[in-house]
Amino acid sequence: MRLKSYLSLIVTTLAWGGNAVAGKLAIGHVSPMVLTFGRWLIAVLLIALISLPELRRDWPVIRRNLPLLFGYGIVGYALFNALLYSALLYTSAINVAIVQAGIPMLIFVFNFALFQTRVSLAQIAGFGLTLVGVLLIAAHGKLSTLVGLELNFGDALMLVAVTAYALYTIFLRYRPAIGWKSLMAVPALAAALASLPLVFWEVASGAAVWPDMQGMAVVLYTGLFASLVAQVLYIFGVEGIGANRAGLFINLVPVFGTLLSVAVLGERLETFHIAALVLALGGIAIAEWGNQKTG
Repeated sequence: MRLKSYLSLIVTTLAWGGNAVAGKLAIGHVSPMVLTFGRWLIAVLLIALISLPELRRDWPVIRRNLPLLFGYGIVGYALFNALLYSALLYTSAINVAIVQAGIPMLIFVFNFALFQTRVSLAQIAGFGLTLVGVLLIAAHGKLSTLVGLELNFGDALMLVAVTAYALYTIFLRYRPAIGWKSLMAVPALAAALASLPLVFWEVASGAAVWPDMQGMAVVLYTGLFASLVAQVLYIFGVEGIGANRAGLFINLVPVFGTLLSVAVLGERLETFHIAALVLALGGIAIAEWGNQKTG
């Protein structure tokens, strides 16, 4: 069970690393809110094809937990991705990928603050390394800029996005006893519905870009892999090893995201990117070691 959870989370983070690259490729070919709506519409249509029997069976439980399930979709799916794609208008795909390394640290912080989840000194040290890595990338290699709060606007948007996803993750502990198809379908529907007002706002502001061929390819990738496949596997991972340990695997997103950004987009790999990656991976290693010592 643990090995399957690990494999599920590795594939998840690979798809999410590619999501940052896809979002960068979307610029000029499909706008952020249109992309957010399109990916979740595709995810809803795909999951609906295979989940109707399960949805009928689970409907009594779904109806009682509809606000919670819609909350998962609005916060974890729609809000996170709308902020991520908007951030890519102002910062690089590498930065977006590496700032996501802050999610595991926030998961531990929120779990401790809200549920008094036990944290070891080794885990705190691991979180600290992750935090330094996130700050390093947000400050573009110059931590002194944080004194004057000179943050790239895109990086700031990503800090809000990772906070939203960390909250979504810890509240998965309250997920109702329904099948994984239902657990994917209802939040995906909520994400698509929540994205509609954002599309209307984008149209009204004159910023909407409807997808061309490249834009449609991005929408299809994000709808199939970054949305459907990744979210289902992430839920499996959380169920298998818990939110804290599953969250640590998100530190692999910057690894995959950075490698894909350099290979696909030709983005420049800076020294501070490498330092941030080392800190992120060092953080996950130390925190996981701490978990084994206290487990």
